[in-house]
Amino acid sequence: MPRLRVSRFAVAGLAFLAATASAATVDRTLSNGLKVIVKEDHRSPVVASQVWYKAGSIDEFNGTTGVAHVLEHMMFKGTKKVGPGEFSKIIAEAGGRENAFTSSDYTTYFEQVEKSKLPLAFRLEADRMQNLALSADEFAKEIKVVMEERRWRTEDKPQSLVYEQTVATAYQEHPYRRPVIGWMNDLQHMTVDDARDWYRRWYAPNNAVLVVVGDVKADEVFKLAQTYFGKLKPHALPLRKPQEEPKQDGTKRVTVKAPAKLPYLLMAYHAPVLRDVDKDWEPYALEVLAGVLDGNPAARLNRSLVREQQVASEVGAGYDAVSRGPALFVVEGTPSEGKTVGALETAIRAELERIKKDGVTAEELARVRSQVVAAKVYQRDSMFYQGMVIGQMELSGLSYKDIDARLAKLQQVTPEQVRDVARKYLTDDNLTVGTLDPQPLDTKKPAMPPKGLHHDF
Repeated sequence: MPRLRVSRFAVAGLAFLAATASAATVDRTLSNGLKVIVKEDHRSPVVASQVWYKAGSIDEFNGTTGVAHVLEHMMFKGTKKVGPGEFSKIIAEAGGRENAFTSSDYTTYFEQVEKSKLPLAFRLEADRMQNLALSADEFAKEIKVVMEERRWRTEDKPQSLVYEQTVATAYQEHPYRRPVIGWMNDLQHMTVDDARDWYRRWYAPNNAVLVVVGDVKADEVFKLAQTYFGKLKPHALPLRKPQEEPKQDGTKRVTVKAPAKLPYLLMAYHAPVLRDVDKDWEPYALEVLAGVLDGNPAARLNRSLVREQQVASEVGAGYDAVSRGPALFVVEGTPSEGKTVGALETAIRAELERIKKDGVTAEELARVRSQVVAAKVYQRDSMFYQGMVIGQMELSGLSYKDIDARLAKLQQVTPEQVRDVARKYLTDDNLTVGTLDPQPLDTKKPAMPPKGLHHDF
């Protein structure tokens, strides 16, 4: 569930964190097309290494949904040189940690190790970039883990079901309508050949970005990258055709019946994403609008609907301006006991109309804007999240060089711009509403995470 949780850390810390952010970041592209981005951060003798593939559920076809995530699991099942499960064991024995995640837009594999172990991480990642051993036996075991993961993460969690169905309803044509983990029917009929085809299609140096953040020297990292990745062969990538979502004309509604204690409401509005860091302004205003609604305990939705009206026990808003495809601006909440989703929807609509009519004050905007910026800058205090920000920008069609410009643009958002984007995008014709109709709770033992679940998406 995409939620914007704006940091509550004191703005006084911004100076230190901004100084951290200004550390030099450089890049070089190898002859095989692999882009290598290095950010030096010498505060501790650690390094975070991340390999980003531009291959997510947005690139899947009907009938094989979830294959990007399944292949992520299979990437830990061995190569000709490294046996099944050995990748994780080798990194752990070196004192490091590793994991991976799949999203709509990309699949990312990462290690965080002591800086002298960076060659080890590179050797293992370069090996599985082109030498993955996709065995039918390992696939048969792992697909069961993925199906159980789907049950645990989505089918046994009513709010997740509502989110999945709302997104599938909001998007009519765009592949974002399909869940990252895939539809169960597709998982049940997936074969090892589907995974092999995905691997051959997208896993190549010219479809990847290597991001390294830590106590390293950029020139040495580039040499290491050339040593381990430079010999890998690129291949022609499939043509990516434009996938535009048609304009929505009229409110859509979907109701999900599932065992739950309380009902739940999700309101999703189509919204633009950032395409030109310098010229676009609406995505920045939408980010601030999400902060106005749900930036902290004193933000509008929580203050009005939870504390004053007591129509909701929990309420929130979220929006992500950076992605390969279109975005949704979401508002969600759980009614207080004895209240209905209809009453909560009415209350949320009233708050949104208040912003459309009266806007926000300069004082309120200054506070929220600082918190939005603080949240983004604070992430830079972690080597892992510094790499995450770089990778997300690069894989979404932007540039890591625009990170500071993006922060500056957020600080320039005006009250009029916040009001204008609320008026333009938070409209009934642009809205999809998902509701949870709670059914009697199952008295079974609560579901546990499936054995073998290791990776996030």
